[in-house]
Amino acid sequence: MPEKKKKGISRLTYSIRNSWAGVIDAVLTEDAFRQLLVINAILLVVTFALDITKMERLLLIICSFLLLVVELLNTAIETVVDRISLELHPLSKRAKDLGGAAQLVAVVLTIVVWATVLLGR
Repeated sequence: MPEKKKKGISRLTYSIRNSWAGVIDAVLTEDAFRQLLVINAILLVVTFALDITKMERLLLIICSFLLLVVELLNTAIETVVDRISLELHPLSKRAKDLGGAAQLVAVVLTIVVWATVLLGR
């Protein structure tokens, strides 16, 4: 018999626990995610040290979180592809390459936003 769906606060706490487990797993197993955490921690400190507007600060912080989100999604794609098969297949390569491309776009966006904020002064 299927598991009864949780509702209300029980569903919320269950969801948060599972999400947190995903973050912990990424920290423990993914070098790229750990590297981004360190870089973003440094950038976050720098963001608050800069003499910029609140809106500029918000944009810089959003970019940092966006990098982490895209890395988590990229890792999820790679994990699902590897779960299906470790055999080389053009569609598997395409899925992984597209996930990597999404991360590249997020990195370029972050660089452009930081450059615009810092050089536009």
